Amino acid sequence: MNKVPFISKEKAEQLASVYPTPWHIYDEAGIRANAKAVKEAFAWNKGFREYFAVKATPNPSIMDLFQDYDFGFDCSSMTELMLARAVGASGEHIMFSANETPAEEYAYAAKLGAIINLDDLTHIPFITKILDGKLPETMCCRYNPGGVFTMSNGIMDNPGDAKYGFTKDQLFEGYRQLKELGVKHFGIHAFIASNTVSNDYYPILAGQLFELAAEISRKLDIHFSFINLSGGVGVPYTPDGVPNDIYAIGEGVRRKYEEILVPAGMDDVAIYTEMGRFMLAPYGALVTRAIHEKHIYKEYIGVDACAANLMRPAMYGAYHHITVLGKEDAPCDHKYDVVGSLCENNDKFAIDRMLPEIEKGDLLYIHDTGAHGFAMGYNYNGRLRSAELLLRTDGSVDQIRRAETARDYFATFEGSPFYENIDFDAAGC
Repeated sequence: MNKVPFISKEKAEQLASVYPTPWHIYDEAGIRANAKAVKEAFAWNKGFREYFAVKATPNPSIMDLFQDYDFGFDCSSMTELMLARAVGASGEHIMFSANETPAEEYAYAAKLGAIINLDDLTHIPFITKILDGKLPETMCCRYNPGGVFTMSNGIMDNPGDAKYGFTKDQLFEGYRQLKELGVKHFGIHAFIASNTVSNDYYPILAGQLFELAAEISRKLDIHFSFINLSGGVGVPYTPDGVPNDIYAIGEGVRRKYEEILVPAGMDDVAIYTEMGRFMLAPYGALVTRAIHEKHIYKEYIGVDACAANLMRPAMYGAYHHITVLGKEDAPCDHKYDVVGSLCENNDKFAIDRMLPEIEKGDLLYIHDTGAHGFAMGYNYNGRLRSAELLLRTDGSVDQIRRAETARDYFATFEGSPFYENIDFDAAGC
């Protein structure tokens, strides 16, 4: 696939004159088209709902777009629950899938009426005590099949090394206990592979979960109201990758549904998904300016963004395609490491990347940062998080999160005897 920026050099320069680089920008038109496609791909299932994984892009302006499609929100912390509530979500539109969860977070999820997805057998007595024995009528349990997960193209992931979920035997015991505690409707959830670029992942996982749910339902005489395929549907970060076909994925899940659940008398089961990367990654970009060049043993381009703005390349060695705005048609005949300012040698957006000749002042567009981009930001070296912008369908741009300032960084020191000595004027605050 050809990686094409959704803003031009002229638009980026116009925005940079108002919002100093670096910043993340998101494409509303692309987000909406993708959300519509997901709805259409699973329209065969009456109860289908996508629960957007808030962790991927925790911005209420982005989350609010999904409410036009009756999506819910997958939350994993108190603050993510607070974000969901802030955009007006409650009840069955919130899935709370935390792990090693503090008591107050379970209590708040229950207060919002969220569907609580338990991660371990021991969490049943834990939450029962928190809620004074009054569990919600609907509860979910997370399954970990163990071992390795394979598809035709090899090993996809290693659930056996993951900290999440119940074993199969624990699932049976968990549902038995929940039934005795008065729970009437049940869900099952599993996440066993990350960023799969294959139309087969969801159908294979669905087949496994459908068979397991049918077995549990039959043996324990319980009703499954939903089966949650979680996330794991990915995007190709390299320009030669082939993107997933969400319609083919939905059709593959439908075939498994009719093959397994319908004959088991479970044709009322809703299908849920919790996609984050697939929903947002291609519709976000990090725009940064080249501010230095360095010629030593290698050729370096220094930019005003760093790993604090996009951690994935430093943390995982992940590839993110880079376009030099205005030089889309220029030959990629220069080899660079594109680097940031952190005092860490892994603060590199690209290593030995063939790009057009880059001059100081050029704007670099780093693709596919819409999910797990800004969200994974941090303040190492005292670096501040960037602004987030939203390109609206009419071509206008809204700032949906301002850039952090030094006052934000030092705010938690307020009350310290040193707070009054901080020179905010130096940072333009």
